[in-house]
Amino acid sequence: MLAVAGHIWTTAGNRLPGDIDYSGTSFASIKVGLGGISDIPQSGLVQIIAFIGFLELFVMKDRTGDGEFPGDFRNGGDYGWGKLSDDVKMQKRSIELNNGRAAQMGILGLMVHEKLTGEPYVINSLLGYHTN
Repeated sequence: MLAVAGHIWTTAGNRLPGDIDYSGTSFASIKVGLGGISDIPQSGLVQIIAFIGFLELFVMKDRTGDGEFPGDFRNGGDYGWGKLSDDVKMQKRSIELNNGRAAQMGILGLMVHEKLTGEPYVINSLLGYHTN
């Protein structure tokens, strides 16, 4: 969902202030969507991949060994989960998995439509607005 929200935010013209690197490439000069990947300096892409790797290896893991299922990263904080019945836990996990799947399909749809037509949003094409 964060990917879809970020895509909508940048398509609306919102950018971080300042430069993305020391050579003067501003955040505002980076294109929206998949086209923006080629605008990011190579060292920036390496930093992004390294940060994701850091999160995977050191942050997003079951440190206590008490995880009830894959992806259970509570690490000591219960947040009321222990008080719920098994049926309610299963229902909440199913809802979370379905929301994640819907978000993945949302960003995939934006990327595919952008590659096919050059416009990520179907509604813009129908109303005559252009994001490029």
